Amino acid sequence: MKAVLYALALFGAPGAAFAQSDQCSIPAQLPRPHPDLPSASQPRRILPIGGYTLALTWAPEYCHGNARDPQARFECRSGNRFGFTLHGLWPDGIGKDWPQYCAATPLLSDAVIKRSVCSTPAPQLMQHEWAKHGTCMGITPDAYFARSTGLYGKLRFPDVRTLSRTPLNAGQLAHAIAGQNPGLPAETIRITVNKRGWLDELWLCLDKRFAYTRCHANSGGVPDTTAIKIWRGKS
Repeated sequence: MKAVLYALALFGAPGAAFAQSDQCSIPAQLPRPHPDLPSASQPRRILPIGGYTLALTWAPEYCHGNARDPQARFECRSGNRFGFTLHGLWPDGIGKDWPQYCAATPLLSDAVIKRSVCSTPAPQLMQHEWAKHGTCMGITPDAYFARSTGLYGKLRFPDVRTLSRTPLNAGQLAHAIAGQNPGLPAETIRITVNKRGWLDELWLCLDKRFAYTRCHANSGGVPDTTAIKIWRGKS
């Protein structure tokens, strides 16, 4: 326990925070996305927006399980190195359902993709996030990605790879992240893990004005007392 408290204190110290991308070099050509469309299991739903979720993925764990996926080449096999990446900005509903696939949309332009690919390092995922979530916000692709990458770019994180070497639970990780971000209380952060108990994502709760707000009960994530493991990759 003393080791955990020492680590949390260390990662709350000035200079401990680091940017999300350790290294991101964009090639001259990136894969072009294909259309992302509603389906029987993921239907179109036009519903009022009650708030938002900013979803971040822990890239080392994602690449551990998906490195051979062609869509993951830029993120996982191009010499780039990422920490938390931007999964997307999701409009939440007022009840149990949320709006999605609100309008038909063309493919994203190369310019939009290149501006945001160091935040969301997969053009197909960007197409999916815009088609499923962004079209429900009544804004352009440029405005959608400017909003999501703007929120993401302001975040700072403790040295998660070092923190992973100490026994850790979800609540401790949330407080370590909150300690690096004034105005982002731990109660606004949900931690998700995969079936094997490894850190998967962070879900940050926002209100309709994009201000961080306490997450609702039963809105996802594991309990604070859940022990978590963090894949460090090659470090």
